[in-house]
Amino acid sequence: MKTIKKTYPLFLSLFCALFFLIIIQGCNKEKRKKRGILPDSSIYQSQNYNDLVLDSASITAFLKTFPISDTIQEEIHEFYTRRNYQLAWITKNGLTHSVSIFYNQLQAYQKDFDDNSFDNAQMENLILAAQADEKKFQTQKSEVQQLELLLTATFFKYAEKAYNGITKNPFDLEWFIPRKKKNYQTLLDSLVSLSKGEKIQEPVNQYYIRLKKKLREYRDIQQKGGWQQIVANKKVIALGDSDSCIVNVKKHLLLTGDLQENDGNIAFTDSLAKAVKRFQFRMGLSKNGELDLATIKELNQPVEARIKQIMINMERLRWVPVELEKDYLLINIPEFRLHVFENGKQAWAMNVVVGKTATQTSIFKGHLSTIVLNPYWGIPTSIVKNEILQKLKRNADYLSDNNMEVLSGNTVVNPNKINWKKYKDNENVPFTFRQKPGDDNALGKIKFLFPNNFSIYLHDTPSKGLFNESKRAFSHGCIRVAEPNRLALYLLRKDSTWNENRVNKILKTDKEYGIRVRPTVPVYIVYFTTWVDSAGQINFRKDLYDLDTKLSKEIFGSM
Repeated sequence: MKTIKKTYPLFLSLFCALFFLIIIQGCNKEKRKKRGILPDSSIYQSQNYNDLVLDSASITAFLKTFPISDTIQEEIHEFYTRRNYQLAWITKNGLTHSVSIFYNQLQAYQKDFDDNSFDNAQMENLILAAQADEKKFQTQKSEVQQLELLLTATFFKYAEKAYNGITKNPFDLEWFIPRKKKNYQTLLDSLVSLSKGEKIQEPVNQYYIRLKKKLREYRDIQQKGGWQQIVANKKVIALGDSDSCIVNVKKHLLLTGDLQENDGNIAFTDSLAKAVKRFQFRMGLSKNGELDLATIKELNQPVEARIKQIMINMERLRWVPVELEKDYLLINIPEFRLHVFENGKQAWAMNVVVGKTATQTSIFKGHLSTIVLNPYWGIPTSIVKNEILQKLKRNADYLSDNNMEVLSGNTVVNPNKINWKKYKDNENVPFTFRQKPGDDNALGKIKFLFPNNFSIYLHDTPSKGLFNESKRAFSHGCIRVAEPNRLALYLLRKDSTWNENRVNKILKTDKEYGIRVRPTVPVYIVYFTTWVDSAGQINFRKDLYDLDTKLSKEIFGSM
């Protein structure tokens, strides 16, 4: 006991000291937390150093007078904290050339999108004053700080709108491809650090850039008065015919680049027939080279409507990653086409059939992982309830006639021993139905699986004639492909254990066979009614699911 008494004061002293040290470290950690983002040393290169600085109080005072969101306020605070409050746009020598680069970028955006929300007379006047007399402007500290903060605040406000788009969650607009957050801090760092001759790299993908170029072309057409309405005297005007409306048709096609030269007369010439075919191709119409009702209807879409359509699809392109994978599949629903991309370029494409308006194909991204040869078709409950049950009541042999079978759990049962009439129409039944492999199977001979929450996959079909239709929305949601064998062999091209002979040998049987695809292949199912193709031509399509109308209300307030 004596020993314990002697050591107790020493132990207590050590414990108190340790406890005090822990508290001090905790306080320091808390202080570090409150400081937020640590300064970024990468911007303190000698050529970027600026001896003009702000203080946090001036930023706080500015934000009380400038109406912006909390998110943008946080971006501003983070930007200057990382810079140790050094000015970004103004040095002791005057405005940096980044000011004129950004200002021109802002002006171009306002012209392209007819958007005046970034107009700020105070910022413009301060820029003019700084350009007129740099030395005098430098002496006016409050004006220097005001212009600095106006430029930064306007940049983040612009970046959020130009690169991020509307604030509404795309999931609410039927778009289930996840968006990636864009780093506007890095973008602004790059902008204010530009050397002369360098160009700012915008965080947008190549499809957005292509479409923006076309937007400017259509704005020019609009500025020149657009095009005239076509009033035809006949339902079909073809090669060799003459009609007064042809004058306006030629003017229109010259403006859009489909016709190279306009002879100005009323004759339907060979060159006009070729131009009409080019126009029809861009509209997804039958390329007959004739002025029929469908073609004239598309010609009579006002240029203002086309501009809106371009802007709606540019909004969707803001949701697409800046960089896509090198190899991927892309299905554009309104186009009814599947595109195969290899090494970042389109390798080939084919026609597809997509979901009807009542059974829409969903917009999402998956990863193709399995090819199934001679697949069973697990018939959806909705089809059983709404279609098959009624047919079974009328014809007891319906299932055997269509190569189908009924299962209770995993056991195949005899459908003739079931009293189907006891089930009411449109009622769920306690069985599952599937169609056995074969030439008449609804999935054809091949299906392609990419796990998703929408029960959607790609597959073959025995109904080949539908691929010749110009509008191909006939399915219950899954996507039918015109060239399943070609797609399967393409996906297996790097697997030495598979070749055309082996695939064909299995396809001649009625035995289901699954093949793993390694590595998996990204599949994008998208919805674009306007885009620029690999040949540089702008395409327009019908708003199949009225999703343009829905998005238009978010952008413009109405269509």
